[in-house]
Formats: sequence, structure tokens, C-alpha cells
Amino acid sequence: MDRLDVFAQKQTGLSRNTVQKLIAAGSVLVNGREAKASYKVCPEDVVEIDIPAAAEMSVEPEDIPLVVFYEDNDLIVVDKPKGMVVHPAPGHYGGTLVNALLYHCHGSLSGIGGIARPGIVHRIDKDTSGLLVAAKNDAAHCNLSAQFAAHSIKRQYAAIVHGGFKHDTGTIDAPIARHPVDRKKMAIHPRGRRAVTHYRVEKPLGRHTFVKCTLETGRTHQIRVHMASIGHPILGDAVYGSAKNKDGQTLHAEILGFAHPNGRYMEFESPLPQYFCKILGQKSEFRGQRLENLLPS
Repeated sequence: MDRLDVFAQKQTGLSRNTVQKLIAAGSVLVNGREAKASYKVCPEDVVEIDIPAAAEMSVEPEDIPLVVFYEDNDLIVVDKPKGMVVHPAPGHYGGTLVNALLYHCHGSLSGIGGIARPGIVHRIDKDTSGLLVAAKNDAAHCNLSAQFAAHSIKRQYAAIVHGGFKHDTGTIDAPIARHPVDRKKMAIHPRGRRAVTHYRVEKPLGRHTFVKCTLETGRTHQIRVHMASIGHPILGDAVYGSAKNKDGQTLHAEILGFAHPNGRYMEFESPLPQYFCKILGQKSEFRGQRLENLLPS
């Protein structure tokens, strides 16, 4: 028998903390009565969970500097810094990439993602740096979304991981789903969605290794989960590995390639950021605005 808070978490997918707050507020009833979070739910119990409607989020433009690689009337490609959240969410209502894009693009972003996610076609984690494309209109959004769904987008990441490798290349083909207990994490699960990551060793670094990872699919936390699953978690990853790295998580979205809605293939490469170069013992490159590399379709 599960505790009431565990039972409610499984049924709703909410975080344990959120469920416990609902229980404390009297929004979770067992057989018509309030109960403690520690109450053991029996098979014959009737549990009612009243989840209040989410308050409508107001997202305001913010004058936050952006490194823009390319921009036209349909889309914009930016280089997201590590530590920036992509779109507003509980705990992060300001200072996000969406706030910056709304200011930079004067509100000209696609509306398919809703109020909180205008223009957002795909995401990268808060502590991952690198390239991201946003749509300025709904037609461009649908076009780009279709390419992501078809896995035709080129996405290469640079990463520093724990340990050394016996082979210089490899492929991880393992399905990923939401973690059955910790809903903030993802996990390898047989009933998850297929996920494929190709990796290549670039440089051994003693106790660590510099690798390049190419995504064949694009699941949430895919590289972080996959590399951890083979015993090589991302250096500085506090969720799937060890946070013992003063420079934080070392994962960078380095290459992004896709077909523009006009049919022309576009590919961009972001230089390694300073925190990477520091670990690799290299000089960091200038991270200002760069021209795109346009290739014939």
C-alpha cells in the first residue's frame, strides 16, 4: 500500500512537493475526508484530488543580450548561454530565452507554443549551452516541428564525460521515458520512446573524456541519460552523475542543421564556450554574432 502522497503523485504526475502542498491545503480527500500525507491508501478507498487551475502566465519582453547567429522574417538562430532557462515555468518566470526573444523580435514569434512558449520549437536544458532555433510565425513553426518529428534535423553536441573509453565510437540505442518515481528525471525504460545517440571520442583527458554526440532522435535529457547509462555521465551533471565540477555541467549544443522553410539547407556551428576551453586547456573563441553556413539544398 502506498502513502497518500506517493499514490497522488503517481496518479497526477505532479512533483512530491506539490502533492504534499495539495494535501496540506485539504485538496486531497480520502473517502470524502482530509487525510495526512502518510496515510496508507487501501484498495477500497476513494481518493479525490482537486488540482487548481494554473494561473495564466504573463510573459514580458526583457532586454537581455542575445548572441544571434542568423535571423530573417521566418526564424532566428541563437546561442543560448549556460544557466538560461528556455521558457517561463514555475520558479523561472523571468530572465528566460523567451523573455529575451520577445524583446529582440518585438513580439514577432509563432503562437503555436502558447503564451509561455512563443516561438519555441525545441529546447535545450538550462545548464546546457549552445544553438537553438525559434520560429517567428506559425508556418515556419509547423515546418520546423515536422523536421524535428522526422528526425531530419542535424544536432551535434560537445561533452566532457567521466571515465575513459575502450572504443573510439559507439551507438546507444535505448528507450527513454519519465522516471517512474522521480518525475523530474528521465530514465531508460522498455516502454519508453526509442532514443538513439551516436558518440565519438575526441580527446582523452585522464579521468575524463572529450566526446562529440550526435542525436538520431531527440528525447528529453537524451544525451545525459544515455551517457550515464553506459557509465560515462556528463561532468558536472548533478541529476544523472556527479556535480563535483566548479564549472558546472559540460554539455554544449555545437552544431545545428535544418532546412529553412524556403527549402534551403542551413547549418550553424557554435564555438566551444569558455568553460569548455578552460577544461580542455584551449583558448576560448570569440562568441559574438556569426554568419550562417548556407549550403545548397
